[in-house]
Amino acid sequence: MLAGCGGDQEAQDQILKVGTVAGPETEVMQVAANRAKDEYGLDVKIVEFTDYVSPNAALADGSLDANAFQHEPYMVSMVEDRGYDFAIAGRTFVYPIGAYSEKYDSIEDLPDGATIALPNDPSNEGRSLILMHDEGLIELKDPENLEATPIDIAENPRNFKFREIEAAQLPRVLQDVDMAFINNTFAQPAGLSLDDALIKEGPDSPYVNLIVVREGDQEREAIRQLVSAYQSDEVAQKAEELFDGAAVPGWKDAAQ
Repeated sequence: MLAGCGGDQEAQDQILKVGTVAGPETEVMQVAANRAKDEYGLDVKIVEFTDYVSPNAALADGSLDANAFQHEPYMVSMVEDRGYDFAIAGRTFVYPIGAYSEKYDSIEDLPDGATIALPNDPSNEGRSLILMHDEGLIELKDPENLEATPIDIAENPRNFKFREIEAAQLPRVLQDVDMAFINNTFAQPAGLSLDDALIKEGPDSPYVNLIVVREGDQEREAIRQLVSAYQSDEVAQKAEELFDGAAVPGWKDAAQ
């Protein structure tokens, strides 16, 4: 009986539930899952979500072993806000955020009083406003504040109006606003190319996405195997194919 229980535990240790956001990031994770199966006998079960809040709640309550969808500023904000005890297991990709418009072809064409849609999650909203600050469109009280919101704008000389909207819904409201900041997670499935963005992050963005686990689990052998399978040329090639160059491997030349 003891031997049987040990075998059951070993089998359980070879199963991981990993949360992703539905879309091409899930396809990328599937390549990593296939590689983990072939190399380590690891059974990675992917659980898809359509928002940025649920994957962390599921990780915290034990429904997931890991998730792969968020960058560190967002994770830190969620940990501080909700008391999660999370750790970084590895890096994935930088998915640049861009500002898109169906009405205007350049920032210079954007009229005074334009309505601009922002993602309403703390760090991506600040990320968008910092890009606007860097473009000289607005002036923030503190351009280093990663969680800036419209109330942190010191000067808005062109009287832009802001709408704060859930990130997944931004492609749907693009036709109703003058410009919208859309993370590539949702831009690419909506047929938006980073090449067409009026403003976009460069490849040196600090917003690299992560594989996140509960504190202590980063040392689990199965988690290490998942990270190793993910940080591979095969996964990088799949991301290049799906994102057309708009996914930059974040693990190269890094400690993890």
